Amino acid sequence: MIKPLFSVLAAASLAVLLGACSTPQPEYFYTLSGGSAVSDKPVQYYVEVLAVSVPQQVNRNQFVVTAPSGRIELLEQQRWAGPLAGEIGQSLSTAVTNELGAIDVFRTPYPEKLPVYRISTNVQRFESVMGQYALIDAVWSVRQLSNNKVVTCRTVANEKVGGGYDELVLGHRRAVQKIATDMSAVVRGFNNGNGGCPAMQAG
Repeated sequence: MIKPLFSVLAAASLAVLLGACSTPQPEYFYTLSGGSAVSDKPVQYYVEVLAVSVPQQVNRNQFVVTAPSGRIELLEQQRWAGPLAGEIGQSLSTAVTNELGAIDVFRTPYPEKLPVYRISTNVQRFESVMGQYALIDAVWSVRQLSNNKVVTCRTVANEKVGGGYDELVLGHRRAVQKIATDMSAVVRGFNNGNGGCPAMQAG
């Protein structure tokens, strides 16, 4: 007995749908905080790296990338380990404390024996262009709490990247490190009596 054609097609379509449902695409998680060695420098400073603000459209777990054509894409399978603002904040804290030999005492009691520098960061642009560049444009400030003196600076870190998501993440890690290096230079400047911003460099 020959089955009607529509029945055969329906059964085949159902099998395809069931197969698709049974093999969901895997999700991949990335972090900006990896790859930093623990500093063995003696503690010279206390810092308070405050929560970072980022543009609302990129402050999510999913990657927001720009294709070479200019199309913006929200990727469900490629995700940050946490919301982007938290990833940047943790990575900045790690990089700054490693560079300075400092302890981040944000929301933590601390003895009053070392100077404390409060660091605020406003990320104005966070761009991910596949196969081209990873860019972070941040306005940030360092405040010396003992005298309330503050220096406000801007860093535009534009890192060239190769193809693939791993390369994109590594580019953003390098960009965060550049910002942290500039922040650390300002903290040292306070300590040395020089309170200016580093020369801004793009890329």
